[in-house]
Amino acid sequence: MQSDRSLSVGGSLGISLFPQDAGTADDMIAAADLAMYRAKHTHGDNICCYDPSMDEQRRARRALAVDLRDALEHEEFVLYYQPQLDTRTGEISGFEALLRWRHPRRGMVSPVEFIPIPEETGLILPVGEWVLKRACAEAVAWEHPYRLAVNIAAAQLTQTNLAQTVHETLLQTGLAPDRLELEITVASLIEDMPGGLKVIRKLKALGVGIVMDDYGTGYSSLATLQQFPFDKIKIDRSFAGDLSTNKVSQAIIKASVLLARSIGVSVLAEGVESEEHYDLLMKEGCSEVQGFLFGRPAPYSKLSSRGRKHAGIPRAAPTSPANVVSLKRG
Repeated sequence: MQSDRSLSVGGSLGISLFPQDAGTADDMIAAADLAMYRAKHTHGDNICCYDPSMDEQRRARRALAVDLRDALEHEEFVLYYQPQLDTRTGEISGFEALLRWRHPRRGMVSPVEFIPIPEETGLILPVGEWVLKRACAEAVAWEHPYRLAVNIAAAQLTQTNLAQTVHETLLQTGLAPDRLELEITVASLIEDMPGGLKVIRKLKALGVGIVMDDYGTGYSSLATLQQFPFDKIKIDRSFAGDLSTNKVSQAIIKASVLLARSIGVSVLAEGVESEEHYDLLMKEGCSEVQGFLFGRPAPYSKLSSRGRKHAGIPRAAPTSPANVVSLKRG
């Protein structure tokens, strides 16, 4: 090891006590292990003591994972859509497809609860393929040829037949390739960047758009834009949240827009929840925006015809509450 290299080491600690937490050595280790994983996901101090509620949460999560395996077969998944707005015209340019689960007993399950489960169990491959095919099939029936944005998970990118799956889906559904955008996080590419580049090039050859998702977080960087042929960058919602007060966020967005414009890449900012955010993003030159200001995710059929045609926020006019409500969940 080089003498001038500095290493930083962290740790997470889970604690269980005998006899109140467990009666055997194996049970104590299991309880401490649960506490340790809780500590890993807790901000601040990385020390956590076992609590019986952790077992309850684990059992509930396991039950949800079992039910999730049957959800595809029983047609329990549905797609919601959130509009994306063209800041130059004030009109909707596209929709992002978002997976929702209508559980037969629990009703609508929060995405925060179930989305991590397919990624951990390997179910993300059939679930991701279902989302792609269903979204494309539904988009073909839309009365206007809006663009459709679909998220691609890291596990899907490792599949050598992803481009073939996308190609077959386009042929089967009849969706024009230039209407489909695939959103990919740089984190999903980082383990095998050469392999990821090959997959993206194959997808680009089909005529679909490639979007860098969560730009500004994790592994995303200016160098990544040079290495991969992205058509659009999607600035993470964390920057829009404090845009009006955080000069750093403003500077990052401004620099990102300038860079993207110089290399012919468009910019979409998500997480827009106020007119102030919208005005600031327009000022900085973002070409598209997405967020609760223009509508919460909802089934496409629930979006009013007025809302699907126009977001109700023209550049030269103030926003009326009625126009915003027209796109919200019905």
